[in-house]
Amino acid sequence: MVNLKIDNIPVSVPEGTTILEAARSVNIEIPTLCYLKGMNEIAACRICCVELVGHDRLIPACDNVVAEGMEVLTNSHKVREARRSNLRLLLSHHDVSCTNCTRSGNCTLQSLANDFNMRGTHYPKKLLIDKADITAPLIRENNKCVMCMRCIQICEKVQTVNIWDLLGTGSRAMVDVSRNRRIKDTECTYCGQCITHCPTAAIRERDDTGRVYDAIDDENIVTVVQVAPAVRAAWAERYGLDAEFATPRRMAAALRRMGFDYVFDTDFTADLTIMEEGSEFIERFTHKDQHKWPMFTSCCPGWVRFLKSQYPELTDNLSTAKSPQQMFGAIAKSYFAEKIGVNPHKIFVVSVMPCVSKKSECALPTMKDACGDPDVDVVITTRELNIMMRANHINPVFLPEEDFDSPLGTGTGAAVIFGATGGVMDAALRSAYYLITGSNPDPDAFKSVRGMDGWKESVFEIPGAGEVRVAVASGLGNARKLIQAIKRGEVHYDFVEIMACPGGCAGGGGQPIVDGCELADERGSVLWRLDANDKLRFSHENPDVLALYKEYLTAPLGEKSHHLLHTDHHGWDMPTVVKN
Repeated sequence: MVNLKIDNIPVSVPEGTTILEAARSVNIEIPTLCYLKGMNEIAACRICCVELVGHDRLIPACDNVVAEGMEVLTNSHKVREARRSNLRLLLSHHDVSCTNCTRSGNCTLQSLANDFNMRGTHYPKKLLIDKADITAPLIRENNKCVMCMRCIQICEKVQTVNIWDLLGTGSRAMVDVSRNRRIKDTECTYCGQCITHCPTAAIRERDDTGRVYDAIDDENIVTVVQVAPAVRAAWAERYGLDAEFATPRRMAAALRRMGFDYVFDTDFTADLTIMEEGSEFIERFTHKDQHKWPMFTSCCPGWVRFLKSQYPELTDNLSTAKSPQQMFGAIAKSYFAEKIGVNPHKIFVVSVMPCVSKKSECALPTMKDACGDPDVDVVITTRELNIMMRANHINPVFLPEEDFDSPLGTGTGAAVIFGATGGVMDAALRSAYYLITGSNPDPDAFKSVRGMDGWKESVFEIPGAGEVRVAVASGLGNARKLIQAIKRGEVHYDFVEIMACPGGCAGGGGQPIVDGCELADERGSVLWRLDANDKLRFSHENPDVLALYKEYLTAPLGEKSHHLLHTDHHGWDMPTVVKN
């Protein structure tokens, strides 16, 4: 152990501990801006500078380790003035349009400026000419960049896609899309992890709330909204409410207050996805020589974009089943339109998703199967939902609990866990077991695929089918490791679930941002708890899904199901990586 003093408080910490972590261990807060533990410890911002007694030069606390007998001052006059100077310099290059910024009230730079009582402009503004493409699902605004390098580190170290890079030199240096490309021309997956790890609004999703308001206000349009499983674990975080109070039924009430005509649950089509994808897996598994292996899940558009750009030769390994979002849109503009007697062209489908990549998915040319219009018209993130709630003066504290509408509002516990890593695999195996054997397994029989490990694998014995080898990965860096192991012949699987975001949709790029905190595990636990407490825990027992097949689709993998619920992944192009 190393013994030192921080602000005259004796501290004892293991060797190799940084000054920052040592201070935090005794509840001494040192402000940071660029720091991400274990990911970005480059001392770029200099906000965490501290003073060592007996030394003239200030040092950053985030990348200097403790030493025996060290005496550290974290709040001396010299330290405070240095931090204020560093903040002034950062603000001189920052577009301080806080009143119309998506991160206002949740911006680390804004918080620091307030904490240090920064008022007025101390240096002439030197803003860059903004060339942001505001039509892309993911937008970068360089005038709000503080050069913390977090986006570069996340994209390189966690996702291994390397979209962002440091361009230029000296005073002209800036972070931008690598090789001076437009974001649309890159292999970006739109996972949004750069957004959730940015301390400002230098990277954000495209704001589509205006299109939603226009549809709600149009009396000639029937507005239908669906809400993804993972959203229910995070939608009320901004209000400080726990998941036990902020129930899905209160979320349904909030959406009704916004003016949507019908409020549905994507859990319904998550169950439908299991019926189609599970049946597809069984068909492939019983005709192994006719298919490529393993079969990959296809419900995560960020993962699909990654595979098509990085490993296009494996595209045929993807399940042809659409994602729950897209299945919902197709059913809403066909079956539901007929049921309520409305022209499908008059139905406007809005998705509330924990994901930025869903904005790209709904615009694919292969996602117009119901009536020729896009099956899903617009996607908003959980963050955009929060913005709309505030604009509509909706406080969930005072909302009653209300049911989702019928018939597309019923879901099972198996559907809820789509939002957590391992959930799709768990749910699919539950129903695959039933479809093969005619009896239900223990709903927790496949729990070994759960958890936050980046790459998990298991072997299950299903009577009548034999051994089924499965794997689950979350985070594209883990997906890359898994795929490379498959290609080298080191591992062999039958069924693989991959989610682009670490922890799955619960940690999605469209979820609320709590700077410096990774909440996928906590949010995922909410979803697993909802599953455990649900009366229905098998997708094949969803009564509304069974009614849909009886009244409209006939059977999984049937002709109508194939037309509406499956897709051709070769039907759209993705920039591919040039490999040396």
